Amino acid sequence: MISFNYELDFEIQNEEQYSSWISNVIISEDKLEGEINYIFCKDDYLLDLNQKHLNHDTLTDIISFDYSLGNEIHGDIYISIERVRENAEDFKVSFEEELSRVMIHGILHYCGFKDKTESDEQLMRTKEEEKMKMFHMKHI
Repeated sequence: MISFNYELDFEIQNEEQYSSWISNVIISEDKLEGEINYIFCKDDYLLDLNQKHLNHDTLTDIISFDYSLGNEIHGDIYISIERVRENAEDFKVSFEEELSRVMIHGILHYCGFKDKTESDEQLMRTKEEEKMKMFHMKHI
């Protein structure tokens, strides 16, 4: 089950379409859908998590906590809406496109994809692009 939680004045439009897309991405990677929680928040909320749990003192757009059990993926995905907005401007893409990319990035981590090395990062970007094409929204 995919749920969306908000720690700020923001809500995703078309939650059902996002849920369906995320479910299809999970299936496309031969994984089973468990409990997946998206928590949308501000920079300071995510910075606090980054400092407390990961010992990183930097702003980030996403932090994911993976609770997967075997082939069934479970986890909490925290996303800073402020970072996503700024990154969308920096990358010259729409907010919706950048948000979708970040949302699926967390799922891809749960599916076993990494992004620590250059080759891993390149594969992650390829997978993100592949999965973005599965999302059929008018604005993307």
